[in-house]
Amino acid sequence: MTTATGTRTTVQGAVGTAHTRVEGRDKVTGAARYAGEIPFADLAHGWLVLSTVARGRIRSVETAPVLAMPGVLTVLHHGNAPRLETDFIGLLGTPPDPTCTLFQNDRVAHLGWPVALVVAETSEQAREAAEALVVHYEQEPHDTEFSADRTDAYALEGHMPAVVEKGDLEAELAASAVALDQQYTTPEEHHSMMEPHAATALWDGGRLEVVDSNQGASWVVGELAKLFSLDPSAVRVRSEHVGGGFGSKGVRVHQVGAVMAATVLHRPVRVVLTRRQMFSLTGYRSPTAQRIRLGADADGRLRALEHLSLNQTSSVHEFVESCAAPSRVMYDADAHRTAHRIVRLDVPTPTFMRAPGEAPGSFALESALDELAEKCGLDPIELRRRNEPERGPASGLPFSGRNLEACFREGARRFGWADRDPRPGVRREGRWLLGTGMAAASFPSGAGPSTAIVTAEADGTFTVRIAAADIGTGARTALVLIAADALATTPDKVRVRIGDSDFGPAMIAGGSMGTRSWAWAVTAAAGELRERLALGTDIPPEGITVRSDTTEAVGALARKERHSFGAQFAEVAVDVTTGEVRVRRMLGIFAAGKIVNPLTARNQLVGGMIWGISMALHEEAVRDRASGGLYGADLAGYHVATHADVPPLIEADWVDDPDPDDPVGIKGVGEVGIVGAAAAVANAVWHATGVRHRHLPIRPDRVLQAAAGEPHA
Repeated sequence: MTTATGTRTTVQGAVGTAHTRVEGRDKVTGAARYAGEIPFADLAHGWLVLSTVARGRIRSVETAPVLAMPGVLTVLHHGNAPRLETDFIGLLGTPPDPTCTLFQNDRVAHLGWPVALVVAETSEQAREAAEALVVHYEQEPHDTEFSADRTDAYALEGHMPAVVEKGDLEAELAASAVALDQQYTTPEEHHSMMEPHAATALWDGGRLEVVDSNQGASWVVGELAKLFSLDPSAVRVRSEHVGGGFGSKGVRVHQVGAVMAATVLHRPVRVVLTRRQMFSLTGYRSPTAQRIRLGADADGRLRALEHLSLNQTSSVHEFVESCAAPSRVMYDADAHRTAHRIVRLDVPTPTFMRAPGEAPGSFALESALDELAEKCGLDPIELRRRNEPERGPASGLPFSGRNLEACFREGARRFGWADRDPRPGVRREGRWLLGTGMAAASFPSGAGPSTAIVTAEADGTFTVRIAAADIGTGARTALVLIAADALATTPDKVRVRIGDSDFGPAMIAGGSMGTRSWAWAVTAAAGELRERLALGTDIPPEGITVRSDTTEAVGALARKERHSFGAQFAEVAVDVTTGEVRVRRMLGIFAAGKIVNPLTARNQLVGGMIWGISMALHEEAVRDRASGGLYGADLAGYHVATHADVPPLIEADWVDDPDPDDPVGIKGVGEVGIVGAAAAVANAVWHATGVRHRHLPIRPDRVLQAAAGEPHA
């Protein structure tokens, strides 16, 4: 909106105003094409063949009968596939997962390991041939049993310290008036995004092009270039529309397989994973076993805090689920110890999943704080207030901002927390026992180096180009609003193009850092462009273009602890005769920086809270010891919260919390919404029934067993 003030025109800021998605019409009309839908001439289709044993070696692959089937073009396997370069460190600071370095040897590391790729003229022909392919194995005994008492677990030093400690933990525990020592577990969970993984690869004039569904085109370029010994300039990756990622859509088998086949056949090849294949090939949240020990004075002030986390990883790649990370930020104590350990099993490699570490870690930590509050006879919010740290408990760094208290205050007011009877099991409505619970939330707020290109067009509009990824978060729309303000114009004058690696390196959509990182680059380029336009330069037909690079600017962020915070509140109803748990209402209040677009931000936060309900009550992937595979590896067998499970009264809001060190004031909202949500539900179930559930999900059978005083199953 513009208003005239004398002879000067001022522009009302777009950031902070609700705006529908700029690509919304294209999506609902089908004009927006996803990676598996884009047409290509002479397109061939690849179908992966997965192992039927959980550990062993491939003895032989009977390709001849399959090659004789209609439409089949080739069968790639360890005996004939192109060789890959695997000795490098990738974007995330680790070597490539051998799951993705396809067909380089005869080893089978888990059930569902990729052993061959059948390529045919049509998808149907490829699938039929893949299902007919006979592979012989030399099977070996496998181990897929994860438990808290594994003796072969070990600490891995990597991108974060495996162990952080200060003070004499045992002495402080011994001197504490109140102590707690409990074990909490979370199960294996899967991303289950709407759009499956899909990629099309082709060579064009000596340059590799990949049309993909991913969370960072620059990321995929870098990994594919290293794997196939190419210069990054010889690889282009496009990913315009993505139907969800949640941490899973990085470099996976489908891109590598498509590139291999396109290289061999000299024509475009598309590989799309089935839902069942995704359960073994695209990562998941590892099950965790977490031990928490707390010691406090009689007034509830912590003297000791220990958070030990164990997760599984595959036998071929190491991945740490950093569950103790929330304890390194949320609460201080005189003695403080946090540690991560992993155990290698014959299972697929886990990966990042929405709020990695913080989501399962907050369940354990915030459940333990609730138990401590009960022991101390304190309100759960008051206990947390008494243990607010002045600096990072583990890092010692100052906080850039920590408005958690404001979230507590506003959330308690709106939820009606002051009227809560703290006694468990006293509220009843017919057959339902009612209870309320709360938990705190936090998630790191960082930024990564990015480049952006902004062009002033001759017609008075502007074009922004950046290799960002909108995985359903509304990032494309947010960048329109940010660019409009930075250029002192209106959103209708700005076009944003994303998802193309040719626009230059940019941060991935992950770690709640995407929009913040891209906004920084767009703001920098727009500022320089405005300076050039202020000189009165005429705009030529090709426009005036400015490119930015924020590598140096974002480096200063490491000098402080930077996090989004939040307070989660839940009310549940529990029927102890059937074991049914219903969430009746939820409220989340967050301190998550400057909110760029309230419409899509609220969508992200509420979505995270709904996932918290799903995590608390529904999600659980269970492995069969005999086969090493999952029971019900599909969306029929793997339960997620649906409409009937989600209350109509679920609300997310925020307090004023701009980051003073960010050009726009952004922190990030993509993941903090799920953090603490499962703990709030679990704490509410305790308040309703008087029984603690320390093992997720809170299934009906577990409710019934708890009511009968039986141990959990």
